[in-house]
Amino acid sequence: MPAVQKLYNACKASLSANGPVSEEGLEKVRSLLDKIKPSDVGLDQEAQLVRNWNGNGVERNGGLQSLPPIKYLHIHECDSFSMGIFCMPPSSIIPLHNHPGMTVLSARPAKIVKDCEMTAPCGTTVLYPTKGGNIHCFRALTPCAIFDILCPPYAADDGRDCTYFQRSPSMDLPGDVEVDGLTVSEVIWLEESQPPNDFEVRRGQYKGRTLKT
Repeated sequence: MPAVQKLYNACKASLSANGPVSEEGLEKVRSLLDKIKPSDVGLDQEAQLVRNWNGNGVERNGGLQSLPPIKYLHIHECDSFSMGIFCMPPSSIIPLHNHPGMTVLSARPAKIVKDCEMTAPCGTTVLYPTKGGNIHCFRALTPCAIFDILCPPYAADDGRDCTYFQRSPSMDLPGDVEVDGLTVSEVIWLEESQPPNDFEVRRGQYKGRTLKT
């Protein structure tokens, strides 16, 4: 059975409109996602472009290489989950944003949970709606692809819409806040914002195998 079909089957069995059915099911999805390769999702051509990229906007054969915008390859979406791939050219940025399940105010404190470089192949990262850090951004150092599974998917009518953030310019906000009776220090304050004018994600064509639903 193709790898993406196995991943889809695991998602269908383990993810619901209310979130993961169980930690065991979520771990199964994670373990299968860890094994996904570019060839499994029809990214062979994009992988070849990466091999031809020298980081200076010039192909290794000497020709000029124009950078495409961020591309989203939609694979599947239902009430329980969505599957898709973000293809990011070098130096592109997906701005700071949240995901479904997080209550958003006009400004809120945030503390960095993880700030690191990730090199493929690497393990799957799970972002939970109420713990561990759900607001995040991506910056591509080289051409890269991110396989994204959301559970449940975005749905503005159900209050699960994407909100973008920036650091609040206010200087009089406290540096320490109390959360569940504990004082958390070294926080910054975020406020809702619009994404940059040059931020663009184009919907592309998924060239992998068709899923049996």
